[in-house]
Amino acid sequence: MSRTILVTGGTGYIGSHTSVRLAERGFDVVIADDLSNSSAEVADVVAELAGKPISFENLDLTDGTAVDRLFDRHPIEAVIHFAGLKAVGESVQVPLRYYRTNLVSTLNLLDAMATHGVRQLVFSSSATVYGQPEALPIPETARTSPTNPYGRTKLMIEDICRDVAATNDGWDISLLRYFNPVGAHPSGELGEDPSGIPNNLVPYVMQVAVGRREKVQIFGDDWDTPDGTGVRDYIHVLDLADGHLAALDDGSERLNRGCSVYNLGTGSGSSVLDIVRSTERVSGRQIPFEIIGRRAGDIATSLADPTKANRQLDWRADRGLESMLADAWRWQSKHPNGFAVAAAH
Repeated sequence: MSRTILVTGGTGYIGSHTSVRLAERGFDVVIADDLSNSSAEVADVVAELAGKPISFENLDLTDGTAVDRLFDRHPIEAVIHFAGLKAVGESVQVPLRYYRTNLVSTLNLLDAMATHGVRQLVFSSSATVYGQPEALPIPETARTSPTNPYGRTKLMIEDICRDVAATNDGWDISLLRYFNPVGAHPSGELGEDPSGIPNNLVPYVMQVAVGRREKVQIFGDDWDTPDGTGVRDYIHVLDLADGHLAALDDGSERLNRGCSVYNLGTGSGSSVLDIVRSTERVSGRQIPFEIIGRRAGDIATSLADPTKANRQLDWRADRGLESMLADAWRWQSKHPNGFAVAAAH
């Protein structure tokens, strides 16, 4: 029998691509999502791309009773936890909302897992837990000092997971700190479709390219980087999805259970201007931009050292930047208004 995997936030960007990969591998997938930043239509697309049914539950993880009943309804054996608020800038403006949503939802999830005897968790953490890096690329052993409430919620959840695993009650938890996911499914039928104004660079650039937005705002050109704009380690969303499957497989086979942390990234960086220029090449469109002030909570450069995941999970990111952006453009050009707007009409 195939294993049943709960994917929280599974209609979101990374969760949906991971759900496709899981279903393609023969897992039974249960998606739980409150649709606060995604569309229910995504679950249908996941099922179509995977070629098998997907169970979808419209559910708010901050409702503990609803989470417990979810585990009553499905024979869940492991959980991949993506659900949560994720915009750095917004977290600075409304920190209490971020702490309440991200922490309470995770506590409810862990409570339900404990009650129902589910002990394997893959958690969607973030490179933001490192804050301003002391050295590049960043290893998992680097000091953690997040510079914004979003990153602090991720680090708090990591600490909660470590404490839970330390109870020696059979827990197997993988904390995946990933860097900057971009790209889309090569079919062009699944991609990043944020509600409202995108908080991440690439979907914003793609919306400018497709004509939905006037220009890209670049938050500072005076950073200590080669061209003055922020540098990030961009990773294709499908490489990232495969990292979650690698962690899931590793956990199911590993004898020494507990809590492990892994960076998921490429180890190489691209600047904001690199993204703009590469998008111009893959789309054939001019991308107008303007330089504005730095954004609160940002840092100059963030690069992963993915050696541990390469070695212990037998995983690596294979796709390059232009491949990522070409897939993102294929999605955006096929869906200029995204899922949510198309579904509304």
